[in-house]
Amino acid sequence: MIILSPETITNAGALETRSLPKKIIGRVQILPRGASLGTWARLLVEMQFLRYMVALVPFLIPILVSRELALPITQAPLAMILVIGVIELKVLRLSDAARARLMDDAEADRILDAFAFRAKGVLRRIAARRGLAEGELRLVAEQSELARVPPLTFVSVQSATPSTHVVPLEKADREILSELFDAELSERDLHRAQLRKEQHIQDVAIEATGVSAHARLAAWMDAQAAEA
Repeated sequence: MIILSPETITNAGALETRSLPKKIIGRVQILPRGASLGTWARLLVEMQFLRYMVALVPFLIPILVSRELALPITQAPLAMILVIGVIELKVLRLSDAARARLMDDAEADRILDAFAFRAKGVLRRIAARRGLAEGELRLVAEQSELARVPPLTFVSVQSATPSTHVVPLEKADREILSELFDAELSERDLHRAQLRKEQHIQDVAIEATGVSAHARLAAWMDAQAAEA
């Protein structure tokens, strides 16, 4: 999971938005701070141009080995397009039948409902911790539609108050967000449910006015304990 905030990525300008929810995958390239090699490798897989280049390697190698093969290979664009199509549509994505085999609709609904429940709890804790009394907070979780690779998940808190923006998150806020997934509800669980439903973004919202006094008191006590 990559938490999106001006504090967590080097190209904060990529988070600017005029509408909500702000979508990332396929629109802007994110450069996370302190990401592991595995995370960078997964981000590279998401780049369509690089995937196309990898798919065309079987055509490029003969061209480099023999000049005589260069002309007939370069004059066969249809074969190249077919190879790219097979990898993109059959290998990296699921057919309708394959999505149906992942799980039934009821199980997918259960997972999405469980995620929404957790997301609202996380948002209430963040709103209480920040002392927000008005406005709407939205937790947006976007996942790649590529199926046969590890899931790529971008999570952010977004708001339209006072204008549309991705909310800057302090360390304490990010620690709260990190509790979204665990062994009972993992990123892969959410990914499989979204593939089944052909949904790739979850947008969960709460009104700050609805945050209970109990949640605000708990946030205050946590802050006092942290200071102590």
